[in-house]
Amino acid sequence: MYAETTYDIQVQVQPTYLDDQSSSDENYYVWAYKVRIENHGTRTVQLLNRYWRITDSMGRVQEVRGPGVVGEQPVLKPGDVYEYSSGTPLSTTSGIMVGSYEMSTTEGERLEIAIPAFSLDIPDAPRQLN
Repeated sequence: MYAETTYDIQVQVQPTYLDDQSSSDENYYVWAYKVRIENHGTRTVQLLNRYWRITDSMGRVQEVRGPGVVGEQPVLKPGDVYEYSSGTPLSTTSGIMVGSYEMSTTEGERLEIAIPAFSLDIPDAPRQLN
């Protein structure tokens, strides 16, 4: 589990390699990741946008930006938790993801919430620093 807290918003990520959706013969490797967002603050926030930087073990970078997550722009009141699952493919056996969420308070203040960097590795493979 990877976790980071920004402005009292904690983001936890748990990646899982999906062997049944991957194919080493085609250099196609797939990971799912579960994200848990917890509002430990005193302000209500809404997740507006996401940004991901995905780097494979060859150093190739893909950037993903867009509104919300999995088609939603959730509102988190103090104490609320929001969870979702998504995934990403790579053409290498390892990589790393990191990103941020743009959130807004009910007062209109924009907050950049860090998503912790997390490693994408197939089980039992030699570890490579990305």
